[in-house]
Amino acid sequence: MTDKSFEGRCALVTGATSGIGRATAERLLAGGAKVVAAGRRTDRLEGLAAGHEGRVYPLTLDVTDAKAVATLPAALPKGFAPDILVNNAGLALGLGGADEADLDQWDRMIDTNIRGLVHVTRAFLPQLKALPRADVVNIGSIAGTYPYPGGNVYGGTKAFVRQFSLNLRADLLGSKVRVACVEPGMADTEFSSVRFSGDERKAAKVYEGVEALTGEDIAEVIANLLALPPHVVVNRVEVMPVQQASGPLSVSRGEG
Repeated sequence: MTDKSFEGRCALVTGATSGIGRATAERLLAGGAKVVAAGRRTDRLEGLAAGHEGRVYPLTLDVTDAKAVATLPAALPKGFAPDILVNNAGLALGLGGADEADLDQWDRMIDTNIRGLVHVTRAFLPQLKALPRADVVNIGSIAGTYPYPGGNVYGGTKAFVRQFSLNLRADLLGSKVRVACVEPGMADTEFSSVRFSGDERKAAKVYEGVEALTGEDIAEVIANLLALPPHVVVNRVEVMPVQQASGPLSVSRGEG
């Protein structure tokens, strides 16, 4: 894959202010693409744009704002109509059991990870379907496959992302739109800081003693998927650090 793999292409990346989203935007820019960098933190988006004059459109966007999302395709400036959509915006909140979870946190995860993703996808699908080549990359998680205590609604939202991606493939059969779901494992980004409401000590403990994935690692996976010949699609890719693996089923023994 050359540095100009994405020359002439334009990507819309949600959640582009940090982590996987920011790394993906930078990787695609390095490959010659233009990028619509979408996220809620305007200062970070403008910082990204400043380093890539004329090739980044910084878009302050909350994907849970359905009205803003619906009008987005028509609002983008000339030269920034995407033929690549990377649905990265998402979050996990809390790690308590389902019986004690904060319903507001559950609602926010559902609104962002599911509603936000499907609204953005639906807004752009008509124009993507009309193109001779287009890609949708949805960022899932291994939490959508492997349950863990406290993963309840977060894992459920990511299972939805995986199945939605597969169903998109069925709906888009006959078009030139490829759909892939990338499912990272432990990745050292702002993910855990957000999950623990900014408690950096708790967040750091998650990655202690582990060489975790980075945003750049996942960005490289995405770039490789996009660089495949147009007739080749990888439906789903699961990515973990070497120090992580799925574990045995849990068993509660005795009474109770």
